[in-house]
Amino acid sequence: MARLSDEIEAFIKEMLGDSRENQLQIVRNELANYFSCAPSQINYVLTTRFTTDKGYYIESRRGGGGYIIIRRMEIKKNESLADEINEKIGDKITYNSAVNIINGLSEAKIISSMESDILRVVLNDRTLSTAMDIRNEIRADILKSVIMVILNRT
Repeated sequence: MARLSDEIEAFIKEMLGDSRENQLQIVRNELANYFSCAPSQINYVLTTRFTTDKGYYIESRRGGGGYIIIRRMEIKKNESLADEINEKIGDKITYNSAVNIINGLSEAKIISSMESDILRVVLNDRTLSTAMDIRNEIRADILKSVIMVILNRT
């Protein structure tokens, strides 16, 4: 059986997929009631599963009539995306952060599942084990280079 977090994520993604505007407005407490969980569980899913590096933007308004808007970012193959990715990666990146970027690009259909799998293998800690002291820097350089090649193909 799937964990509650997985179920909430799948539910939100399905609702977002049905939306014509690439955005979804929800009320946290209503969603928590629907899943019979604490509102903090909804917060956990939003903060860990719907991040900018995964292609989402979250906007919230607190208070009695509070709501949360989840926006799926329109990712297009252009220079602004390349700049965004370079900024996100920076000079060094951990494996988990790299995988989040890879998954976001895969979900947006910018890279194929095969490219995603290859990137995960190339960037994992075991592959970069001989460069322990600088593996996050090497990982960042590899990821930026590969993504730039992918974005420039057509």
